[in-house]
Amino acid sequence: MIKIYHNNRCSKSRCGLEILEKSGKEFEIVKYLENVPNTKELKALIELLGIKPIELVRKNESIWKESFKNKDLSDEDIITAMVENPKLIERPIIINGKKAIIGRPPERILDII
Repeated sequence: MIKIYHNNRCSKSRCGLEILEKSGKEFEIVKYLENVPNTKELKALIELLGIKPIELVRKNESIWKESFKNKDLSDEDIITAMVENPKLIERPIIINGKKAIIGRPPERILDII
């Protein structure tokens, strides 16, 4: 089943959700700010995306700029920062089977559904 990690306050995430709704396919919505992925789940998601942890970080968030920017952080440190501050997680993330993408721009979602 298709899964979207969604933040309703994000316009790109809302666009991604709309694309999924229009597709007519079944999907599950994960409101990751309410149901924060744990370290193991986030690591699995990063692996599925085929990226480094830093590539999943929203670097323009004030929490990143104030607390983490310009620090020498390990991958583990970055993952911990995202688990503790889920607003740092880029969105939307769409998973379909063994494929996952960050839906930026949202039209990329069409590539895996």
